[in-house]
Amino acid sequence: MDINTFQKNLGYTFKNTELLKTALTHTSYAHEKKVDSYERLEFLGDAILQMLTSRYIYNNYPDFPEGKMSRMRANIVCEATLFKIAEKLSVGEFALLGKGEELTGGRSRPSILADMVEAILAAIYLDGGIDKAQEVIFDAYGHIIEAAAKGKLNSDYKTELQEELQRAGSVNIEYCLVREEGPAHNKLFTMAVALNGKILGTGEGRTKQEAQQMAAKNALEVRKNG
Repeated sequence: MDINTFQKNLGYTFKNTELLKTALTHTSYAHEKKVDSYERLEFLGDAILQMLTSRYIYNNYPDFPEGKMSRMRANIVCEATLFKIAEKLSVGEFALLGKGEELTGGRSRPSILADMVEAILAAIYLDGGIDKAQEVIFDAYGHIIEAAAKGKLNSDYKTELQEELQRAGSVNIEYCLVREEGPAHNKLFTMAVALNGKILGTGEGRTKQEAQQMAAKNALEVRKNG
């Protein structure tokens, strides 16, 4: 893993590069190599992101009531937004994955890359403080965050899929839970979308709603690619 190249992408140079390496280490690799994974950093990063996002919305949208601020925060801290940031950072290229996870497409899996962004945020906080974490994530990727805050970033794949399928007439679209993993504070759901009983796609997310959106996105991609 070329740490220097990733730090250039990130726009931050670590004093302790081991923090960054840990933030990019998936549990599958950690088990194989007997090292720490990103999970503890991701736990901390989630809390930091919630706090920084709340402060950002409070300072930038003074006329918004609590309910609207909560919805805006949900748009920012969701998997889809973090995945967009991960793509900009090319996190998947630098992630340390175990052999099994590598073979099953973990390098491009939104749930993994989103978690790593949170872990990276925590690593920056531990290495350089809260202001530096704010600067690197919010200042560098403010355009993504602003678009997400206004609901202009994360597509409604479920509606898009339904509209496409209904062009052929009446359809019966169903979403079903395939798998539920992880502790209560950090659940990972896998959902499938089916058309008249035939599965069209699957997706993962931290909520069932996010997983449904990812399943619809997968179904749209499968149909597009034939």
